[in-house]
Amino acid sequence: MPKMKTHSGAKKRFKVTAKGHLKHKQAHKSHLLSHESTKRKRRLRGSKVVNSAQEAQIKVLLPYK
Repeated sequence: MPKMKTHSGAKKRFKVTAKGHLKHKQAHKSHLLSHESTKRKRRLRGSKVVNSAQEAQIKVLLPYK
């Protein structure tokens, strides 16, 4: 059986936590931020854990994580 390929886009966007969950960076924090409030930009800092509904779909894209 040949090796499975890892999805290149997914491996750049998701990291696996110690418990095996997936975390990702939040959206809407890349450009055009001058009109956004400081509160909104502060809330978008850091990373979030992937919703359990999508976790199984993303794990298919990352077979060796």
